[in-house]
Amino acid sequence: MHYFEYKNGELFAEDIPVRKLVEEYDTPLYIYSAKTFKRHFEAFDSAFEGLKHLTCYSVKANSNLCVLKLLGKLGAGMDIVSGGELFRALKAGISPQKIVYSGVGKREHEIREALLADILMFNVESLEELEKINEVARDLNKKARISLRINPEVDPQTHPYISTGMEKNKFGLAREFALQGYKLAKELSHIEPIGIDCHIGSQLTSISPFLDALDKILDFYEELKKQDINIQYLDLGGGLGITYNQEEPPHPLEFGKALKEKLKGLDLTLILEPGRVIAGNAGILVTRVLYTKKTKKKNFIIVDAAMNDLIRPSLYGSYHKISPVVENKGEIITADIVGPICESGDFLAQDREIPAPTKDDLLAVFSAGAYGFTMSSQYNSRPRAAELLIDGDKVTVARRREVYLDLIALEDNCL
Repeated sequence: MHYFEYKNGELFAEDIPVRKLVEEYDTPLYIYSAKTFKRHFEAFDSAFEGLKHLTCYSVKANSNLCVLKLLGKLGAGMDIVSGGELFRALKAGISPQKIVYSGVGKREHEIREALLADILMFNVESLEELEKINEVARDLNKKARISLRINPEVDPQTHPYISTGMEKNKFGLAREFALQGYKLAKELSHIEPIGIDCHIGSQLTSISPFLDALDKILDFYEELKKQDINIQYLDLGGGLGITYNQEEPPHPLEFGKALKEKLKGLDLTLILEPGRVIAGNAGILVTRVLYTKKTKKKNFIIVDAAMNDLIRPSLYGSYHKISPVVENKGEIITADIVGPICESGDFLAQDREIPAPTKDDLLAVFSAGAYGFTMSSQYNSRPRAAELLIDGDKVTVARRREVYLDLIALEDNCL
């Protein structure tokens, strides 16, 4: 469910015509719906009612401060993977006790910043990282609360780039190394092991991989109890998918019901790290048709949004629905929708059936609220797009459009 709807043949973002937003803010343009964010977060979080739990939104999906503040007011914690994301979460007013820090490559200064902020815990991904956290905590005379990320060897049946819970992936620890890690954690002077962490991948369209992983994690939990290691938190990560095209992911209620059954009677606080399922369908990217071109083999629709604005189609071969902002009853053609970047891999869609547009028509790229702007860049020295947050008929410029001076702002020594 989202609040981007056609009314009398014209696309609206909540109560505002998208065409009107473009007239004022130009293209390419990211537009987010506050009502959709609220609806998705509440639908997800309420699915686990009755379980002790903390829903930590995955900041990497969409890290805009307006988005983080909105979710924070709804009670969300944050799952972070960098010092920069910690900085953003704290600036957005998120309580440090609702922040968990994941990721394989935490730098010493990032560990220090998280310890000084007194976050809930680190999700540790290697034994060397564990020793480094202990070292930094000792220097600060603090105790670092940690969980170890365990690879349950469950195939999530998703794109290999977003599969994270198998031994061939860079994340986490195999069970035997994890057990070794917990024994080490118990001995280290400035470490307090309080959780178990697991994350198997992203854009999952079935709950069975989650449940298979949970069975293995709970078996490991019992083994830790025998070692007198007191685990209070079970972090199952995120990964629940959304509908981009024909996918039919499970509703969070189905997920919640299954977890309640599995965790019945256990004195554990469940941590969940949804990102895409909250943000994905809460945003669109609007682009303008610059030119159309026909060759002997292809139709091309050349637009002003490119792989630097939305890299998922080029990186993953991902599908995003693309529709005219103002409905077009013209001939249906098959075309590649491509951007201005000087790469053959710069496309938003390939061999897509779409009503034939003309110059200056507007197209909406749907399901762009997660891993859209956050993965954008200034490649080809293209200023990044603006971001708007719409709430009813209210418009907030969540991030202004970059200008040329922003491209060279950090290069003053060269001038």
